[in-house]
Amino acid sequence: MDVDVFVATHSAEWSRLGELTHRGGKLTGAEADELVTLYQRTATHLSIVRSVAPDPALVSRLSGLVARGRSAISGSHNPAWREVALFFTRRFPAAVYLSRRWWIPAALVSIAVMVVIAVWVAGDPNVRASIGSADELNQLTKPGGEAESYYSTGPATSFAARVWTNNAWVAATCLFLGIALGLPVIGALWLNSLNAGVIIGAMSAAGRGDVMIGLLLPHGLLELTAVFIAAGTGLKLGWTVVDPGRRSRTKALAEQGRSVVVMALGLACVLFVSGLIEAFVTPSGWPTWVRVGIGVAVEIAFLVYVFTLGRRAAKEGEVGDLDARDAGDALPESA
Repeated sequence: MDVDVFVATHSAEWSRLGELTHRGGKLTGAEADELVTLYQRTATHLSIVRSVAPDPALVSRLSGLVARGRSAISGSHNPAWREVALFFTRRFPAAVYLSRRWWIPAALVSIAVMVVIAVWVAGDPNVRASIGSADELNQLTKPGGEAESYYSTGPATSFAARVWTNNAWVAATCLFLGIALGLPVIGALWLNSLNAGVIIGAMSAAGRGDVMIGLLLPHGLLELTAVFIAAGTGLKLGWTVVDPGRRSRTKALAEQGRSVVVMALGLACVLFVSGLIEAFVTPSGWPTWVRVGIGVAVEIAFLVYVFTLGRRAAKEGEVGDLDARDAGDALPESA
């Protein structure tokens, strides 16, 4: 479909719908009928664009028009705070819960690889020698060395912002590049496990593995969980390309793609929390058990949130996608 031609063909209808919705209740009977007709047409246009040519700007424009048209017809609207509440109490936790068959295996495999690498590095001097010279390893592992000082480089607020940006980028890579058959996701998980395993192994060989674990766990539990969820979602998206099920590939990718957007927004908030912990808790002078305890408590709270609110919402039919009224009408498909 040529998007420019489509816009040129229907732009007048969309403008007219926008005009009628701005007038609210000050409509004649004929204008009210016209409003309903234009609303239905625009909802169908939105469905066509999402299915055939999901241009982000056009989808945003038509989504807004459909939402305002529905509000004008029904005479009511959902306040923004209610939409935010629905997102965090239903859509996001349901999306995470429903993708658990993908992200839990991704987490288990990644952690297993990380442990194997850490044990290998800690137990084999030749491996450590291939990583760096004795002086370089000493700079990394000594008290106050690079492995520890990393968490206190610069003001805590700027460090938190930097960590959040980096982690959000990793999560976005896993989420959106999963469409390439999941290969970029597997690469990101491998690099993540490799880096963590090498550092833990090197610190363990220096007799300071407990210090490294004490630095990683406060923020790492929640941070890695978010990365694993993003990876699982990206792998699911990649598998949708291979096997869309009974749906057409276009429809399956559109539905899964909208769930990916929901996941991206939610995980950005999760990673923001882990970034704050990494900036303010991990490098603090508090006892290790306090710092680790905070990380464990936050991780447990997140998992309880997913497996209670998410499970309940999923049982009630929530799939982490747009409501049917927002998604527009679907085009008929041949069997």
